[in-house]
Amino acid sequence: MKMTAANMDQKSKDKKRRPLPRLLEFQGIRRWGLEQYRRKVRRIYDGPAGHVLPWGSILSLHEPLVGHLLRAKKFDVSRFHDILDVGSGAGQILRHLLKVARPDARLVACDLSTQMLRRARQRLKSDRPEFITADITSLPFPDESFDCVTCGWVLEHLPDPRPGLAEMARVLRPGGSILILATEATLSGVIVSRTWKCRTYSRDELREACSDVGLTWREQMWFTRFHELFKMGGILVEATRCNGTTPTPASADRGGIEQDQDRQSRERDQEHGKANGPTLQPSSNGSKTDASPTTISTANP
Repeated sequence: MKMTAANMDQKSKDKKRRPLPRLLEFQGIRRWGLEQYRRKVRRIYDGPAGHVLPWGSILSLHEPLVGHLLRAKKFDVSRFHDILDVGSGAGQILRHLLKVARPDARLVACDLSTQMLRRARQRLKSDRPEFITADITSLPFPDESFDCVTCGWVLEHLPDPRPGLAEMARVLRPGGSILILATEATLSGVIVSRTWKCRTYSRDELREACSDVGLTWREQMWFTRFHELFKMGGILVEATRCNGTTPTPASADRGGIEQDQDRQSRERDQEHGKANGPTLQPSSNGSKTDASPTTISTANP
């Protein structure tokens, strides 16, 4: 497989950051092709594992801790009018956004798995959010559509976080904020990695990836003082798109082979969508279409 200078540089950086947890974590995300890995992820979340995800989030305390974070206004969503929850899953973050966001705020939830969105809709029993099937690396929204994006435990499913970060930065308005929650490269992160077939991040590499696409870390947060003292709970950060900055397209560093793989991946996803539910695609010129995105109906389960 052809390697661009950027990819080789990234591999070199990864080799320098090889703590023990990184060596023990799930490696399939780096070995498999993007399309093969994405199919596996969709099968995981469409299947029984996705069905029990809400309970797992409660038992691991992730969901209640996110609720505490938002209620305590460590990340104050009452500032925002248009909120996008990327990788909504079973609505673990969306459930709390419904409670703490301003009543007139627009809430949009998207996920690669249509089945997970159906579960979220059934679980939350609310007609307020828009549920849209979409890939984090190809969001079907115009530039600067939202003033807030939340992204909880999603970037772990990208071999390189930059395409996803660049897309979130693109749909974010200047001055807007992104709440990022990610699995850290620790021993507890290894357990998450091997359970959910994903990767982990160090704080330095995730900060660098954000910077590469025009996002600045504004504040690092912790769920509680206990988590801060023992450096537990993963990476929680508010990142901002500064006024006057233009997000750097993540595809700019990728060679022709990688772009062709993405095109083939989207074509296969479209076929998958015809058989299994709605899938959103970018327009043929590479921009993101806003012409009537496919939504999950709230009328029937």
